[in-house]
Amino acid sequence: MSRQPIRDLPPLRAVIATHGLSASKALGQNFLFDEQLLDRIAAIPGQLEGQRVYEVGPGPGGLTRALLRTGALVTAVERDDRCLPALAELADAFPGGLTIIADDAMKVDAAGATGGTHHVVANLPYNVGTALLVGWLEADSWPPDWQSLTLMFQLEVAERIVAKPGSSAYGRLAVLAQWRSSARIAMKVHRSAFTPPPKVMSAIVHITPGAMPDGVRPATLSRITAAAFGQRRKMLRQSLKGVAGADVAMEACGIDPTRRAETLSVEEFVALARNIDSNG
Repeated sequence: MSRQPIRDLPPLRAVIATHGLSASKALGQNFLFDEQLLDRIAAIPGQLEGQRVYEVGPGPGGLTRALLRTGALVTAVERDDRCLPALAELADAFPGGLTIIADDAMKVDAAGATGGTHHVVANLPYNVGTALLVGWLEADSWPPDWQSLTLMFQLEVAERIVAKPGSSAYGRLAVLAQWRSSARIAMKVHRSAFTPPPKVMSAIVHITPGAMPDGVRPATLSRITAAAFGQRRKMLRQSLKGVAGADVAMEACGIDPTRRAETLSVEEFVALARNIDSNG
């Protein structure tokens, strides 16, 4: 069941004009005004009525409106003080539906801010999007506090998240996103949908947590993938030379050390990490 605001809301473009807002290049902002498109994005995680939702970088609140209309309880983290009055008006229009945190999302504990398990839905600022994603994917506790991630990225980054072995896009992000989660591109968004239009296409990635493989520490897998893909043109025996136990693990797992990182499956990276941890 959707929730309606207690009063009519002005069009998003009017909100921008009223508050004299413009997208900040320094903060990686690009605004979406198409409310039908925003409603489609808000629908990707599934039924959100009564669910906690964590939003990063809401800007003037376009996606926030769409999330509130689903009946979600939204906690929005915004570091741009210029946008706070517009968000405050939105909170007044949806009593009890929106909590605003004026801070840098890199410093905020999402579970603490939302009060528990939550869905993350965000048109992420381009300059911190990947760093936030890696933080969510490397969570020590599993299942994580997030029930799903529905995130806007540049299309190139989205393709790296869902890439398969052997492709040029396959790398550390793909392994981190797929070793205990499922990741898919839910929607592509044309650059013309944004104000100002970015130079590239965008896409919405939807990620849901899966089963945690036994005997593997996230920190070990992170260390292996950082080393392997940090020197992806080199053979594994060279790129993993600085990872203690990697040579023994490759032999035990039957992985040819002359292979390169992009040829290993996610399962092979997990096997390497498991062997290193079991012999550490």
